[in-house]
Amino acid sequence: MLHSGIVYPSERDPTQLFAALGQLKRAGTLTPDDLRIRFRASVHDDLLRTLAQAQGAQDFIELCPAVAYREALAEMMAVDALLVMQASNCNAQIPAKIYEYLRAGKPIVGLTDPEGDTAGVLRTAGLGDIARLDSAAEIAALLPAFVRDWRQDRSVLPQALAVQQASRHGRSQVLAELLEEATTVGTRTMGPR
Repeated sequence: MLHSGIVYPSERDPTQLFAALGQLKRAGTLTPDDLRIRFRASVHDDLLRTLAQAQGAQDFIELCPAVAYREALAEMMAVDALLVMQASNCNAQIPAKIYEYLRAGKPIVGLTDPEGDTAGVLRTAGLGDIARLDSAAEIAALLPAFVRDWRQDRSVLPQALAVQQASRHGRSQVLAELLEEATTVGTRTMGPR
């Protein structure tokens, strides 16, 4: 599983993820052979390493340096699954990476507030593997089922329309439609001069 990009200490705090992984490992429910999470270009590798070690989850994670954009996209396309993290203090924000993730057409785990915009985008794409980022219990319930579904080739993938709309062409088309609508509404409300 890949998390590509910066892990902001507040907005993407992985503490409860690591706590869940540590609990699952101690219970024998999930092992590092079952799941590895690669953090690519987290910027805060030392913090992640310290948090993971404190929870006994260090064997579940890989910390990798930044790579060129095209290489990062190729990695998203090559991994088994993707991880997005977005805390509830960012409910009105959607990380740009989610569109790249959707475009990759891979299963996505969303550790985010179910009421936030990030969860809304995932659900609209047909994805429901969502747990609160600040809930070790929810994450611990989600991950074994996610891994089991992946191993049984039953992972839910983003719907084809969501993948198409997440492409640069699709996002540009949405922007063009919004601009056209704004221009049309503006012309109607101003009336003749």
